Amino acid sequence: MRRWLTGLAAALAAGAALANGTPGTPDAAPVPEVAASAAAAVPQASVEVDAPPALKALLDQHLDIARVATLAPGSTLDDSEWARLIDGAPAQVRELLETEGYFDPTVIVARSVGNVGERHVRLELQPGPRTRVDRVSIEVEGPLAAAAEAGDEHALEALADLRQAWALPAGQAFRNPDWTAAKAAALARLRAAGYAGASWKATAAEVETAEHSVSLFLVADSGPLFRFGELVVDGLVVHERETVEHLAALAPGAPLTEAVLLDYQERLQKAGLFDSAAVTLDPDVSRADHARVLVHLKEAPLQVYTFGIGVSANTGPRASLEHAYRRVFGYALSASNTFSLAQKKQTWTGEISTHPGENLYRELIGGAVDREEGDEDIVLAQRVRLGRTKDTQRLERLVFVEAERSARTTTTGERLHTNTIAYSINHHGVWRELDSVVLPTEGFSVSLQTGVGHAHGSAGETGPFSRLYGRFTGYLPIGQAWYGSARVELGQVVKRDAVAVPDSQLFRAGGDDSVRGYAYRSLTPTVDGAESGGTSLMTASLELARPISAAMPSVWGAVFVDAGRAANGFTNLTPAIGTGVGVRWRSPVGPLKVDLAWGEETHSVRLHFSVGIAY
Repeated sequence: MRRWLTGLAAALAAGAALANGTPGTPDAAPVPEVAASAAAAVPQASVEVDAPPALKALLDQHLDIARVATLAPGSTLDDSEWARLIDGAPAQVRELLETEGYFDPTVIVARSVGNVGERHVRLELQPGPRTRVDRVSIEVEGPLAAAAEAGDEHALEALADLRQAWALPAGQAFRNPDWTAAKAAALARLRAAGYAGASWKATAAEVETAEHSVSLFLVADSGPLFRFGELVVDGLVVHERETVEHLAALAPGAPLTEAVLLDYQERLQKAGLFDSAAVTLDPDVSRADHARVLVHLKEAPLQVYTFGIGVSANTGPRASLEHAYRRVFGYALSASNTFSLAQKKQTWTGEISTHPGENLYRELIGGAVDREEGDEDIVLAQRVRLGRTKDTQRLERLVFVEAERSARTTTTGERLHTNTIAYSINHHGVWRELDSVVLPTEGFSVSLQTGVGHAHGSAGETGPFSRLYGRFTGYLPIGQAWYGSARVELGQVVKRDAVAVPDSQLFRAGGDDSVRGYAYRSLTPTVDGAESGGTSLMTASLELARPISAAMPSVWGAVFVDAGRAANGFTNLTPAIGTGVGVRWRSPVGPLKVDLAWGEETHSVRLHFSVGIAY
């Protein structure tokens, strides 16, 4: 448009120059005035669009005649161009409205001329009823269809998921962008199910204008199902290929779905051996029955030292040192040692474990020394364990035998010192069904611990004992902005009253991730005038949280109520109540929590802060 107007001005200028003399002579000077007067002879134009707000925005952005107002100052339209835009406006409006599901609009165009000769057009739109999806037909051809007819479980699940997850179902308003997005999402879902070469063979949207409805028909060509054939690994320098193969946990011929590949990639990343890991599928259709999985790795340094400082409402200021050695003495072994020095707690933990083997199991040997100060006692615990562990995205499993010694010294009244030794067999497990392990908002986790053993000590008789512990944590979105979480924790040590067990086998409550509003480990029974671990535990928590503002979606405010206590027997357990408010920052490493809690028993306010999720 502007290019045509520039050419017209140049032609007028050239004609004026030839009429008055040779171009380039002083006689050609009046050219700008001639061009300006010619432009002024063409009247200005304006357009008014009367339509519902959402459709008005669409027309203002895409309708040719609506762009008249965006012309540069001084730019004009001649009569023929103006008439062409007016005549073409109704058809263009209908084309634009069809993309939004309006197939039977009424378009009224009214022209007028202002007092100063300005040309004006008023475009009035009555969109009519919006077209909605009446029915959807999704069919599949190729190997997926054949496998589904034969009753193959994976094929039946993939076909059912394709149809159930269709994003533009019957009853929904039809929009062309939604139609395009739904087709893309369905095809991506089919490819994620292992049919990496899937494509649409035919798609159609048949509109019944009189009924304001549309029928959708889709036919997909699935292509072959990609099945595991071989691993192609690059990036290994010191670690064994067998470790990478064990982490794959893929049987020959297994369907290579997107979930399978992502789980494999996550296992590589969590193994602690690699700085980065990328798992992709070779999309060569000719090799689909024996497909290649491409694994690109970057090994982590063999040894790493990590220093840290922090502070906890439970144990006070803290400094820590961690050493990781990923190939001990040149063998496929990993070692870790962690030293932590806090005001009320000092610990050392160490472990040597094999790299993941068949079925993802690791053998381990470990030990720990833990000194912890309570308000009325000091407990020094030492233990060594031998076991086997298996970690996956949803499940963690640890089976071990352990020998433990516990020395307890009271710090109030008459100082008492006791020693207890226990030997036990234990099984720990964690089951997660969460939308995010780091920042969960929906789902649940369950932690269960069982153990049986034999104990003897200076404060009691020798005898058997068993320990049971369970923790359930659930997360649930509520409405559009609120998020709820709940926790229930139960524990019981079964033994004869006279049998002494290490204090670490007993339970205490209070503090972060327990009952807020009370000091760390303070909700526990008193024996001989001093706090002691209890044989029974019950805690519970309810919390509601929501983002504080739309400008800071990662900062949440929260209200909560906690209850619980440890006691010697559930009949002696009267829960202490704590209520409060808090702020959460949902950081990349987990939620940072700052809580202000009121303890009903102590009639005082206590500040709590912690990082991460306890499972």
